[in-house]
Parts: sequence; C-alpha cells; structure tokens
Amino acid sequence: MVPMTIIDAGLLGFVQGITEFLPVSSTGHLVLAREVFGIEIENALAFDVILHLATVLAVIIYFHKDIWLLTQTFLRKLSRLPVNKKDETLLFALLIGTIPAALMGFLFEAYISESFRSPLSVAVVLFISACFFIYAEWRYQNQPRSSELTVRSGLWIGFFQVLALMPGFSRSGATICGGMLLGLTRVEAARFAFLLAIPIILGAGVLQMLDFLTSNEAVNWLALGVGAGVSFVVAIFAIHFFLGFLRRYSLWPFIWYKFILSAFILFVFWFG
Repeated sequence: MVPMTIIDAGLLGFVQGITEFLPVSSTGHLVLAREVFGIEIENALAFDVILHLATVLAVIIYFHKDIWLLTQTFLRKLSRLPVNKKDETLLFALLIGTIPAALMGFLFEAYISESFRSPLSVAVVLFISACFFIYAEWRYQNQPRSSELTVRSGLWIGFFQVLALMPGFSRSGATICGGMLLGLTRVEAARFAFLLAIPIILGAGVLQMLDFLTSNEAVNWLALGVGAGVSFVVAIFAIHFFLGFLRRYSLWPFIWYKFILSAFILFVFWFG
C-alpha cells in the first residue's frame, strides 16, 4: 500500500458523498475503496468521521427550512407557546429516535468498527441487508400506508438505525425500510431518515474529531479538506437525486446492486 494522496482523498470523498444517502452503505464502500485502490490511512476511522461530518453538513444545508422550523417549534415549546401538532410530532420523533443508535454506538461502535471492517464482512452484511430490503418492499406493496409519523414509530425507526453500525448496512437504507415497514411512504421515510441522521452523525463526529485533534498523529490537512469538500458537494446532488428517484421508483435497483456487489466481493475473496 502507498500513503494517501490528495487524489485518493478526493476519490474517497466522492465515494462517501454519493453513497451516504443512497441505501448502499457509505462505510462499506469506503472499506472496499481503500482495499481496491490500496489507500493507506493512519487513522481510517477518524478520516471516515470527517467525511461523514461533511455529508451531514450537506443534509443540514439541504433541509435547512425543515431544521429552522423544528428549531422554532422547540423554542416555542419551551416558551409554552402554541405549536403545529405535526411539527411537534416530528420533533419528538427525531429526539426519541436518536436514542437507540446513540446508546448502542456509544457502547459498541469502536468494537464493531475494528472487528467488521474487512471486505468479507462487508459482503456478508450487504447480502443480509439486501434481503431485508426485499422484505420491506414486499410489505410496502401489501399493507396500507398512512404516511403519518408518530413518536412511537420514530422510536422504532431509531432501532432500525442501529443496524447501520455494521459496515455494509446502509444507515439511510435501514431507516427508510424501517419507515416503510411502519406505514410511511418511501419519500416520507427518506425525509425522516435524513433528518434522523443529523444528530447521530454530528454527535459521533464531533467526539471523534476532538479525539483526532488531541492526538499526536500526523495530519494531512490538505487531503482531509479535499476529501471533505468533494464529499459535501457530491452529497448535495445525491440527496436531491435520491428523493426524486423515490418519488417514481422502488428500492429494487439498489437491492440488485447489493446482491451483485456482495457476490463479486465473495468471488474475489475465495478465488482472487
């Protein structure tokens, strides 16, 4: 392997930006990209966190109107002023939905990240997640959809988000499928999934960034900046594309992609 260059950082930033909000697992693709291109990073987890922070910034920018509305709702609630019931439900669903992944991430993320970052484990999780997507699509076609979010469904979607701790199990995919299983439309589930990603990625990212900054490791800040910048720009377009895609199509293209990628990785692992 050779040390990471600016081109490598840009490549990883592109991979992160395009896969974070598509249901294909950005962490799994970063693991595969480093393996395929022989990119060596001294602190791979910290670099991944920086890329994740760039993509969560893209979500904040893209959904800034929703976030501002939720902020106003929170402040009005504190001041005991009247609030829109739907906005209040979304706010509390996001708050309570964050708890499962935050708790499980605090307890197990370090162990999982170190133990399941191999291409083989990513392939297995990709296959399992594709099967889960099939089940969600089948249920989606055979159950009534109310498109009404509740605080209870927000909590359940939060439990689905825990699955994303496994590299290869997409955060957006897990939460979108969770929302679909609970009766939301694909678009409503995706909107909630993107908003739900903000506190968990931002919280974990800030903690990891503080550890990174206080460490004595050498830092290629130019490469990090390039990777983060590319990731941010690509993520904006990826979010817009995916929301438009879900208004017209199902998750089946991503299901087939996961199966094919998983089979290819396993083939290379066993016969390469």
